[in-house]
Amino acid sequence: MKVVSLFSGCGGLDLGFKRAGFNVLWANEYDSTIVETYSINHPNTFLETSDIRTINESMIPDCDGIIGGPPCQAWSEGGKCLGLNDERGKVFLDYIRIVSCKRPKFFLIENVKGLLSEKHIRTFYSFLSILERAGYIVDYSVLNAADFKIPQDRVRVFVVGIRKDINRKFLFPKATTESFITLRKAIGDITEQPKVYLDDFVNQNYTNWLNHDVYTGPYDEKYMSRNRVRSWNEISFTIQALAKNAPIHPQAPKMVYISPNKRVFVSGKEFLYRRLSIRECARIQSFPDKFRFIYSDIKNGYKMVGNAVPPRLAYVLANAILNSCFI
Repeated sequence: MKVVSLFSGCGGLDLGFKRAGFNVLWANEYDSTIVETYSINHPNTFLETSDIRTINESMIPDCDGIIGGPPCQAWSEGGKCLGLNDERGKVFLDYIRIVSCKRPKFFLIENVKGLLSEKHIRTFYSFLSILERAGYIVDYSVLNAADFKIPQDRVRVFVVGIRKDINRKFLFPKATTESFITLRKAIGDITEQPKVYLDDFVNQNYTNWLNHDVYTGPYDEKYMSRNRVRSWNEISFTIQALAKNAPIHPQAPKMVYISPNKRVFVSGKEFLYRRLSIRECARIQSFPDKFRFIYSDIKNGYKMVGNAVPPRLAYVLANAILNSCFI
């Protein structure tokens, strides 16, 4: 099946769909700091780099499916929650516009759980109503990546629409009954020390692990307000897009409680506390080790990894679409 990818980022969602046998023939990503990474890892996909708001539907090839995750900042409970009052929130309507005009057999949308908050739920339901009127049976579910053999707590909303004339109902995949993938299993074999960067230019010559670079910026008060360490036998915290918010490597002991809004590093063991490297974050996101992230500013590396849909979860969802609707 032919797929179009919108708000593609570095292509985590695309990678999972390709693994499931889909042909991602066209993609759109406007952020210039991501374009080279997408292009080098998806050489057979045409990448359109225009602002989606300027893209006419005639520019997009006919396809069987449309996938993508519109920007989440306008809906995130960790942000200002401006919704459609934020330009980044309004582009959700461009995704809907393109689906309504191209009328593929299916679509998939990924976004943050904040879309279902009291502040945004009416807007979210209005999106679903537009898509239903466009001719789709629409379902949504909240999934935690950890339930699908991905070593992190990562809760996201997924919306799937199947065109009504296909007359099939999509069934979301069920959580695995297998044990969670621990940090030891996910990144325990990466024993080489990472290269460290603050604001300096990143040298991307690697001897072993690609992108084994770590951000060394200061830890702010908000970061130190709670424990940021998960042990080797646990799963990771959510891999986020901001370098300063990356979790601490499990080699360090858990942070010491001082007060409800303050934690500190264990005295005498401060040298053990470092953020996870970009490669370690990519592993936790389920990217293959050969997937190369291109950046000169280390913060852009963390951004690409943290904003991506875990490819393994994308693969599970792609197979669910195939099995419940087209086989």
